[in-house]
Amino acid sequence: MEAPPVTMMPVTGGTINMMEYLLQGSVLDHSLESLIHRLRGLCDNMEPETFLDHEMVFLLKGQQASPFVLRARRSMDRAGTPWHLRYLGQPEMGDKNRHALVRNCVDIATSENLTDFLMEMGFRMDHEFVAKGHLFRKGIMKIMVYKIFRILVPGNTESTEALSLSYLVELSVVAPAGQDMVSDDMRNFAEQLKPLVHLEKIDPKRLM
Repeated sequence: MEAPPVTMMPVTGGTINMMEYLLQGSVLDHSLESLIHRLRGLCDNMEPETFLDHEMVFLLKGQQASPFVLRARRSMDRAGTPWHLRYLGQPEMGDKNRHALVRNCVDIATSENLTDFLMEMGFRMDHEFVAKGHLFRKGIMKIMVYKIFRILVPGNTESTEALSLSYLVELSVVAPAGQDMVSDDMRNFAEQLKPLVHLEKIDPKRLM
């Protein structure tokens, strides 16, 4: 039986600095089916994976001006899957030849007592939400189309309401540092989704 493809590179004498390359956009609810139809024709999996995740954002305030942020996420529709802990670094926006936002990325699977561990370490939960949507793949590219739901009662993921009348669309690649050519592939793929959705290099700081 052939082994599944592995995207991680071998590590010798240390760790690999992985980067996330990201383009983002949004579509109104009434345009969702048209976008899904387009993605079915362009992506490797004609039928997308679906997901329903609960994400909690934790902050640790220290001497630095901005707090240290970690994200804990678990699947709500796949029992037994591990929690995931994610760190996202500051975006690198300066290089105009790069067609995607680039930031350091660490993503690890953990045990189910992750949130208790973070609280013991001094982190506090800043906010939480539920994300529900579709996941497509095209080579090493990942395309997520999802809606964010606000949690009305803290800790109760059954009590939610949609945050907006649109779906977020994210095109991303996780690759070792220096693989900037992937942003060219991402730009070419994003062009094929126009005019249904315009995926852009968005600086998160501008949204704050």
